[in-house]
Amino acid sequence: MSALRKIGPLTVIALQDAEGPHFDQREDALPDATAEQWAAADERDPGARTADGRWWLRFRSFAIRYGDSGPVTLVDAGIGPAHSLAADWAPVPGHLPDELAAAGIEAAAVEAVVLTHLHTDHIGWAVPADSPFTNARVIVQRAEVEAFAAARQQDALLRPLRDQGRLQVVEGDTELSAGVRILSTPGHTPGHQSVLISGDGESVLVTGDLLVHAVQLVDPALAYGHDMDAQLARKSREEALTAAATRGSWLAVSHLGQPYLASSSAAPNGR
Repeated sequence: MSALRKIGPLTVIALQDAEGPHFDQREDALPDATAEQWAAADERDPGARTADGRWWLRFRSFAIRYGDSGPVTLVDAGIGPAHSLAADWAPVPGHLPDELAAAGIEAAAVEAVVLTHLHTDHIGWAVPADSPFTNARVIVQRAEVEAFAAARQQDALLRPLRDQGRLQVVEGDTELSAGVRILSTPGHTPGHQSVLISGDGESVLVTGDLLVHAVQLVDPALAYGHDMDAQLARKSREEALTAAATRGSWLAVSHLGQPYLASSSAAPNGR
């Protein structure tokens, strides 16, 4: 089921590709969190923990639609089909194409796909061999392209997109279109990026893996074990959450139980 927020002339639609358990225990992935912080996180986001204590993830993308029937920008592309790069750990197959159809969006209407980063659970339906978005440009930070040059993502995603002329490489903060801005938020990966949608005094920040669990809203200083640069990720997270709270932005989150959270739920000073 999709969930949406209206931001001026833009509509932001949450689309869930799949859900399933994390391969780590949450206490191992975020080892510095205290029992009190876990309890506070569970109160804020109870759907991220199962009755038997597993860390339960959602795998979301967000569609940004211009007007009632205008072109669409997709932020992240889920885990993909049964044979995708994420199949060795994520609950494939994903259902993003069906979710888009249920939201009234045809694949041909997707003109751009912004990948927050190149981890396999965010790129699945953008891989050219499996993608329904055959006319969309795919937007990635230069630092991310360079960081994954020797990884599986190069052969499956980056090289085919480059050959097709659909890979758009950006550097740093970038104005994508009216009301839509890419923000550089490195640390989880070298070229991690988030997307800010704003209009009529309201805004939504699509966070990607800037944060992966509500405990990082309780204390944004908490490091995630799969961040490639934990110190830089912490800086990006704290700065982005502080700015979001100042703006009064909603947070559109990839993996938490709810797709949207008020930025006021974050505590940038760990309090």
